[in-house]
Amino acid sequence: MKGFDEIIARVNECAMKKVAVSVAQDDAVLEAVQEAKKRGIADAILVGDEAKIREIAASIQMDLSDFEIINEPDMIQASLTAVKLTHEGKADMYMKGLIDTKNFLKSVLDKEVGLRTGGPLSHVAVFDIPGVDRLLFLTDVAFITYPTLEDKVHIINNTLPVAKACGIDCPKVAPLAAVEVVNPKMPATVEAAELTRMNAEGEITGCIVDGPLSFDLAIDAEAAKHKAATDRKVQGDADIMLFPDIHAGNLMYKALVHVVPGVQNGCILTGTKVPVILTSRSDTFETKVNSIALAAVVAEEMRRNEVK
Repeated sequence: MKGFDEIIARVNECAMKKVAVSVAQDDAVLEAVQEAKKRGIADAILVGDEAKIREIAASIQMDLSDFEIINEPDMIQASLTAVKLTHEGKADMYMKGLIDTKNFLKSVLDKEVGLRTGGPLSHVAVFDIPGVDRLLFLTDVAFITYPTLEDKVHIINNTLPVAKACGIDCPKVAPLAAVEVVNPKMPATVEAAELTRMNAEGEITGCIVDGPLSFDLAIDAEAAKHKAATDRKVQGDADIMLFPDIHAGNLMYKALVHVVPGVQNGCILTGTKVPVILTSRSDTFETKVNSIALAAVVAEEMRRNEVK
């Protein structure tokens, strides 16, 4: 797939997914949920303060007649109710509404009704950038602050199903650093080389890992030629950009969002039993809709794998 239009088209080919919204009395989230249903991306179960949900819906001219609403005014209980719906298979995705991230994540990690799988969680942002002929998967830009080598293995393994759900059978992973050669004084380069070795020896499978790579070599084939790096397994055609820490990832994310005209993106939390949509109030309306679409296509891929 080359863009979110293709992701949405793929979602429309399968049965409509359902998202459980935690503390749904949020105007931006309700607008996104309404649009997602209109586009045939996903239906929703709205869990939260029903009176406030209806008040907001009226203000944005949202018809609630086709939505299931579960009245739970208490935010913590609302989040547990919503996550339980996904835990029990009554919803395919779980989405953050008007609740702080800390308590939302507590519900995700709840031992009784949460979405834990036993491994670390990580975050992936998928970008559709004008002029780039493919989707780019940026990770981790929002969740793991200073990933260890072990964390980076988990991040890769968490991101692969997302890339594959978007049509990339064998994603190319670029562990990024400031330079493309190993420098013992730069730990990011040493860990990138170790990830490359692990991939070559079959410890990381289902992808091609080549690092360390500077961002220009990962994204631009001409840069590889200019730097005489034409022997690399990744030459300007990386799919997954693995950042050395949250600072690099988050700065890149915000630079793309705020500087690149026409850019689109969607974000989900990975490493969970079902896709988790964790958006910020500062995210655009389109980003929220794209995130629901991304979660839906990943949910469909997970369903197909379970059937297999």
